Amino acid sequence: MLLRVRVTLPDRPGTLGQVARTLGVSGADIVQVVVLERLGGRAVDDFTVVWPGAARVERLLAGLAAIPGVRVDGVWRAIGAPTTTGQDAELLAQVAANPADGLATLVDAVPGLLAADWAVAAVVPVDWASRSGSGGATVGHASWRTPVPLRLPEVTPLRGRSMTTPDGTHHAVAPFGRAGLVLVVAREHSDTLYAAGFHSTEVDRLSQLVRACAVILGDRLDLVGAPPVSANP
Repeated sequence: MLLRVRVTLPDRPGTLGQVARTLGVSGADIVQVVVLERLGGRAVDDFTVVWPGAARVERLLAGLAAIPGVRVDGVWRAIGAPTTTGQDAELLAQVAANPADGLATLVDAVPGLLAADWAVAAVVPVDWASRSGSGGATVGHASWRTPVPLRLPEVTPLRGRSMTTPDGTHHAVAPFGRAGLVLVVAREHSDTLYAAGFHSTEVDRLSQLVRACAVILGDRLDLVGAPPVSANP
């Protein structure tokens, strides 16, 4: 299976090589490395690896924990192949080519791009701040694997950000800037794996995609979640 492994490590020569060797010795085949952050002598890296389905992840975690200064922030199942920024442009091209299904195209593609479990486009009412729970949000479109019934976090349409709900589910939310529409992406925990929260670079990537789609789709977004208009007899 394909796994995403997020590691915080000292930003000094040799440490990345130690992590890569440990992954290999543990049985992981590295297919992509993405540097999310380099700050204050520390780095945050995402490794996408092919992991033998029958192997125990505990062996991998123990090996990484033995490297001085290394911390594993999360190990979770990734969907599809490793992603690049070039896929963002391809996604936007698909949205532009078929705007009638543009929102659905975006929502269905985002979990694969961000190694998430599911995504929804939620319509948040104007008085969201005065409500409890999910703020009375309604779902305009949901991706595959979205849980039913769906419990949304208290999303805000003001800016892109990450959050974690009490059940441990990590979310990233990004507003479209019109019609109270917000894209919500989630990573859930499993019995054997635990996902990392959304990094600021991932939230920025999501926000850029959402803003670009908002420009492409324009007034079509105002119709999301609106009740259908009945034809006169």
